[in-house]
Amino acid sequence: MAEVTAKMVKELRDRTGLGMMECKKALQEAGGDIEVAIDNLRKSGQAKAAKKAGNIAADGAIIIAQEGDKALLLEVNCQTDFVAKDAGFTEFATKVADLALANDTTDVAAISALDYDGQTVEEARIALVQKIGENIQVRRAEVIEGAAMGSYRHGIRIGVVVSTEGGNDEINKNLAMHIAAFNPIAIDGEGVPADVLNREKEIIEAKAKESGKPDNIVEKMIEGGLRKYLDANTLVGQPYVMDNDKKVAEVLKAEGVKVVAYKRLEVGEGIEKKEEDFAAEVAAAQADAAK
Repeated sequence: MAEVTAKMVKELRDRTGLGMMECKKALQEAGGDIEVAIDNLRKSGQAKAAKKAGNIAADGAIIIAQEGDKALLLEVNCQTDFVAKDAGFTEFATKVADLALANDTTDVAAISALDYDGQTVEEARIALVQKIGENIQVRRAEVIEGAAMGSYRHGIRIGVVVSTEGGNDEINKNLAMHIAAFNPIAIDGEGVPADVLNREKEIIEAKAKESGKPDNIVEKMIEGGLRKYLDANTLVGQPYVMDNDKKVAEVLKAEGVKVVAYKRLEVGEGIEKKEEDFAAEVAAAQADAAK
């Protein structure tokens, strides 16, 4: 049997996208023959799944699972909206959300280790990658609890769950729809992170001072600017999605409802998508062919 060298491991890694230990093991089992190792990995599906793992998965779906007074939102990513609507992808994402809720976990590593029909979630994910041919990732999960909750999914890309005191099914769902549409950063001003508010205040203050107005007027301009910012970006200050003539705060007061908490997930938030340059891709392919 040929000795498995670091150079051989590196070549197998470059050709399959697998980790160092997986490549070393595959080479040992293949007697040091790289081509045999690749064939074995292809037969097991590992090489294909590993290669796909390097592809950016910024599409996908938000799944909402609810049981009693607890709800879980799960984001599962893929590469294209076509796959996001695939029945196999939907079945996998829905089942994983149910498992995460039943096992009371939002930790992605813990979710990946859960039992999925006799295999782990991670093993089921790899099998789905092999079948569909796209990178698929369980990205994140959030849990919210409450005696009165409403949920709303906008298509498959945005999911919201809201918890209230005093709300009924109709108003809770309407509030969830509002949050999906307006994406507030907090329920009210008290919930806005201090660093966000300070940064906004600095911007408003700089613009106000450029006006050349007296200090007392500048101070009022800053106060007015902050009020306007909070109205636009907090739930209670926004115009209600079902009646733009009223603010959410007015509707809540009239209905005797208090929003306790909410969670909103949108597919691909924070993922840097790869910009495709088709002309450059064709040129590169032609250059490779000419070598």
